[in-house]
Amino acid sequence: MNPRYLFIALLCGAVCVPAAAQGRGWELGAVLDVAATSRPLALGQRDQGLALGHSDLVARGPLGAHFSAQFGAAAHTHDGKTEFELEEAWLQTRTLPGGLQARVGRFASQIGYLNEQHPHADDFVERPLLYRAFLGGHWFDDGLRLNWTAPTPFFLGLGLEVFRGKQLVREAATARSPGALTLTAKLGADIGASHSWQAGLSYLHNRREAALEEEHDHGEDDHEDHEEAGHDHEHDHAHGALYSGRKTWLLDFTWKWAPGGNNRLNQVRVNVEHARVSGLNRYATSADRHEATALAVVWRFLPDWEVGGRIDRLRVRMPHDDHFHSGRLDERAVMLAWKPSHQQSLRLQVTQQRNAVGIEDAARRSVQLQYVVSLGAHGAHSF
Repeated sequence: MNPRYLFIALLCGAVCVPAAAQGRGWELGAVLDVAATSRPLALGQRDQGLALGHSDLVARGPLGAHFSAQFGAAAHTHDGKTEFELEEAWLQTRTLPGGLQARVGRFASQIGYLNEQHPHADDFVERPLLYRAFLGGHWFDDGLRLNWTAPTPFFLGLGLEVFRGKQLVREAATARSPGALTLTAKLGADIGASHSWQAGLSYLHNRREAALEEEHDHGEDDHEDHEEAGHDHEHDHAHGALYSGRKTWLLDFTWKWAPGGNNRLNQVRVNVEHARVSGLNRYATSADRHEATALAVVWRFLPDWEVGGRIDRLRVRMPHDDHFHSGRLDERAVMLAWKPSHQQSLRLQVTQQRNAVGIEDAARRSVQLQYVVSLGAHGAHSF
């Protein structure tokens, strides 16, 4: 089905389907994300002016006793045009023994801390540079997932994903099938009633080598990519990874504090992530790699109010024919959010980009005002 029509159909369902009908097991939900941006950010995914952000419509529910399914269409504004995408269409097991769970279809990879989360659920208007540069902001793909949760008193989860890889690298000089494989490990626990933490290690093996500039017209599967994706090279930057490589390692750590465990009244959240990408192409040496780090702190100081800050650092090696140029970008963001209910948030954010080398259109200062509202059912928030 065309994602545009699926989007409209799910919207009608989320608004019009009676609660009694949804109570049979299937749920419908919609999220509207709009933002006014004074100046677009380098590597950002928000247009200047008033524009649609990551808005989606989702239907989820059981398929018999052993399976569940979810379908989702997303819409956003890019270069002044509204684009529609089929973002989720997956089938998942519910009753596998031994802590196992399998999923097949189209879904977001669980690599890193934020990627599996929909962008409108983030604490900031734009995702960290790490995600925007290395994963296209929100990497979803067609594939298969197998997860195992250990029977331990603390949380321990291991995961394997096999993907087509086309959504990650659109323009490929060499491609193998399947195109990408991820391995993830997550460990977490509570410390008393007020503290909790989670650490993650993720590995991405990318079997699609991004085409060099001179290969865009002559790459092995370039013609196939253009026909299937229907996008030109300039357009692809909003969907795939700008800076990719054969091996990507991601480390993430999150700590949360809430007095007495009641995070509704007061909470502090700290998250740090680091990524390293190597094997950039056939000409790269061990010194040619991409790296990025993000540190975010958010404080809920009143039940309806949050304030936060984030520091981002990006260092890349940009391929040009058989050699590389260095690129870098630093980003600082502060935000204030008002959340009068669980379904609404109004966020004011000021972002500054500095020390840009080799990365065009860095914004010295950008002011963004974002409004997010959800209707109907929505998925549970991850840790």
